[in-house]
Amino acid sequence: MSLEITINNDIKAAMLAKDKGKLEALRAIKAALLLIKTGKDTATAEVPEEVELQTLQKLVKQRKEAAEMYKSSNRMDLYDVEMFQVSIIEKYLPVQLSEAEVKAIVQQLITENGATGIKDMGKIMGLASKQLTGKADNKIVAAFVKELLAI
Repeated sequence: MSLEITINNDIKAAMLAKDKGKLEALRAIKAALLLIKTGKDTATAEVPEEVELQTLQKLVKQRKEAAEMYKSSNRMDLYDVEMFQVSIIEKYLPVQLSEAEVKAIVQQLITENGATGIKDMGKIMGLASKQLTGKADNKIVAAFVKELLAI
């Protein structure tokens, strides 16, 4: 079942349950997916899964950044709302890999592609980003690529 159908079904369930917080988060996901679907090429009926995952990661990142701003401003009521939305959106993402698993995958990519130094970072980042889409934060991936290529 596609993400869009799942989201639509979950929106209906949240409306019936009168769960405003969950409904708000689900509508944000649906809006982001619709923007992608209608943005570039209206002939494209299906959004690739990779793009959907990137969009969800972007929504999570935006909400976490907003939550940190609210926390630093001592607005815990708004912080809680943002973190609740993060928890809802993350349910649609694959399980995040541990740092050890990410490091092992990055090491494997470096070995397989014969990367020898920091000059190969772009190549390895491209491969790692493609393989780890939705499974790991790109900041963590970039840190491991730098660390392992600098050796």
